[in-house]
Amino acid sequence: MMMPLETADEHEFAGCIDAILSVYPELATARFAIAGRGWHSLAVEADDRLIFKFPNGQEAEAALRREAGLLRVLRRRLSTPVPDMVLSETPRLFSRHEKLPGVLLLSDVYDGLGQAERDTLAADLARFFAELHSLDIDAMRAAGALPVETWRSDEASLEPAWRILPGAIRGRAQAALRDYRRLGPDPLGEVYGFFDAHGWNMAFDPARGRLSGIFDFADSGLGPPHREFVQPSLIHPELPRRAAERYGRLTGRRVERQRIFLLTAAMRVSELAGAVETGHEVPALMRLVVSWFEARDTG
Repeated sequence: MMMPLETADEHEFAGCIDAILSVYPELATARFAIAGRGWHSLAVEADDRLIFKFPNGQEAEAALRREAGLLRVLRRRLSTPVPDMVLSETPRLFSRHEKLPGVLLLSDVYDGLGQAERDTLAADLARFFAELHSLDIDAMRAAGALPVETWRSDEASLEPAWRILPGAIRGRAQAALRDYRRLGPDPLGEVYGFFDAHGWNMAFDPARGRLSGIFDFADSGLGPPHREFVQPSLIHPELPRRAAERYGRLTGRRVERQRIFLLTAAMRVSELAGAVETGHEVPALMRLVVSWFEARDTG
């Protein structure tokens, strides 16, 4: 996941610029800025047109190489624009791609859309999912795709979240997590999917009201189709429902709203528990848990 970042360690940022200029000296007069930080990577942009991603650690380096390999396959198969990523190995590993045009599809952008534009966005997202899920899973595995990680959902792991959630929300969340643990295998099987379709990974064209691209495939992989509809809820709670309806019409696959609800509940509570343990982003993740269950009250 890559999120906006306003500040960064000056030494780290300067080191990234030095690495870029050693490979691309023609950018000596470019304006550099921090584009975002993921769990394991820092993204730097140049002149609002190029994105460079710097992995931190061996796991992140492996993920970046895997992402570049997957994108070489995906660019030929998807109608939604995705990055054309090029890797540089020296003086350190980093990637370069042209920035996809548009703004991040954050909640305030979605709130400003009319009903027709929301339907169009849901259709664009559903088509993106359907095209990914139609890819041969063995071919994607050969291209480097790995199984997606599962969320920690046992009681011991979630106990930090239970300690701080308000009583009414805690009871509802605990009930949802019990139902989540009882879920059987996804009735739609296993697919290659994106599984990270929140607004920080989307480029949106406000003038046309259309999705203009999707990026950051580091968390893509092999997993259950219903999980694809979890992250769009971070844009707006109604978007997964709209996208799932359009996906069902496109593919003929029956998508279960209750399964999406439980998967999303598990993701949010699990991430809150992890945040409590690390002390990072606790208020923000608390709001996400509370808002998810409050949104359930309104449909």
